[in-house]
Amino acid sequence: MTSLVKAVRMLCVSLVALAMQVSTAAEGAPKGHLLIAGGAVRADNGEVWTRLVELAGGKGARIAVMPSAAGNPLRSGTNLVATLNKYGASAFAVPVGVRFKDRDYKRDAEDETLAGQIRAAGGVYFAGGDQGLITKALVRPDGTRTAVLQAIWDVYQKGGVIAGSSAGAAIMSSTMYYEARTVLGTLSVGVNDGQELAPGLGFVGKDLFVDQHLLARGRFARMLPAMLKKGYKQGLGIDENTAVIIDGQRNVEVIGYQGALLLDLEKAQTNGTEKAFNLTNARISYLDRGDRYNLETRQYTPSSDKKDGKLDPASPYLDEQVYSADILGHNTVLVMMEKLINNSRSEAIGIAAPAPGDPRPDLGFEFKLTRDASSVGYESATSDAYTILNLRMDVRPLKITQSWYQ
Repeated sequence: MTSLVKAVRMLCVSLVALAMQVSTAAEGAPKGHLLIAGGAVRADNGEVWTRLVELAGGKGARIAVMPSAAGNPLRSGTNLVATLNKYGASAFAVPVGVRFKDRDYKRDAEDETLAGQIRAAGGVYFAGGDQGLITKALVRPDGTRTAVLQAIWDVYQKGGVIAGSSAGAAIMSSTMYYEARTVLGTLSVGVNDGQELAPGLGFVGKDLFVDQHLLARGRFARMLPAMLKKGYKQGLGIDENTAVIIDGQRNVEVIGYQGALLLDLEKAQTNGTEKAFNLTNARISYLDRGDRYNLETRQYTPSSDKKDGKLDPASPYLDEQVYSADILGHNTVLVMMEKLINNSRSEAIGIAAPAPGDPRPDLGFEFKLTRDASSVGYESATSDAYTILNLRMDVRPLKITQSWYQ
C-alpha cells in the first residue's frame, strides 16, 4: 500500500470517527442496556439468552438480528432467530449485509421499512464474524448513520437492549480492532488508525475500550497498545461464552460461563526513551460470573457465593513461584492471577515470545504482576473460582535470541 493510499485511508477513518462523535454527542444518555458477549456463545447458555430476552421486554419480545458480520449471513441470521425464539423471543433477521447474495446493502441500509421494523423492536443482536462488515454496511462513507443504524440507536435511546457477540462486541466501543496482527505482533509493531484500528459504533461510549475472546486468546495484551494510542483509561475484555451487561449508570454485571478482565491505565506510564512497547503501573482485575462493578465509582459487589469470601492476605494458601513461559496462552493470565492473589509471594512473571511469522522474531515481552496493598481477592464458597482486583502489571521488552531452545 502506497503512502498516499495510507494517508487517504487514515483521513477517511478520522472523518468517520468525527462524524460519529458528533451524532452521539447530540443525543442524551441512552436509557437502555448493552449485553456484550465475548464470542462463541453456545446455544445452551440459557443465562445469556434468557437475560437478553428479558432486557428486550420478556416473553414475546421483538428482537432484530443483525447478521451483517457473518460469512454466511442468511444461515447465521436464521440460526440466531431460532435460538432466540427458543428462549421466548419473537426474533426476526434484518437482511442488511455486504455478503447477502442478490441484495444491495447500501440500498437496504436506507430502507425505511426495515428501519421501522427495527425501531419497533425491544432489542437488537449483532452476530459474530468480521466487525468491519458491520460498519461497512451500516455507516455511510461520510461517517453518518444510515437509516437502519439510526433505528438501532433509537431502540437503545428509548430503553431497549443492544447486544452482540465477538464482532458484535467489537463494534460496541468507539474504537475497534480492524485488521489486527497476532497479539504479540500487535505489541511488537504497534497500532495505527485505518489499519489495525477503526471506528466502532460507540454504543458503550468514548471512555471504555471493549475487546472479545479475551482469556481464550490472550487478547488482554493487545488491548494495551490500542488503549494507549486512543487515550482510553479503562478497558473491558470479555471471555468466550460469557457476557457483560452494562446499564445507563455504568453498572457492569458478568453472566455466563466465565468472566471478564478489567484494565485500568489511569496511573500507568510509559518510558518514551524505549522504542519498544513498555508500560508500568497498569492495573488488571478479573470479574467473575455474578460479580458487579461500577465503572465510574469503581465499586465492586461480589457475587452471592463470594460475599463472605474475601481473602486474608496475612493467611495465604500458597507459597510457590508463579511463572509462565506463555502468558498469552489459553486462560494463562487468569491462572497466574488466581495463584498470585492467594500466595505468600508477591510477584508473578509471564513471558511472551515470538512465534514463527511474527514481525519481530528478536522481540519478546515480560509481564510482571504484583500483589500490593490495594490488591484484593474473593473466593467462591461453591466452586474453584476467584475474583481478583487491582493487581499491578508492568510490561517490558525482552531481546530474544533465536533459537532460544534446542
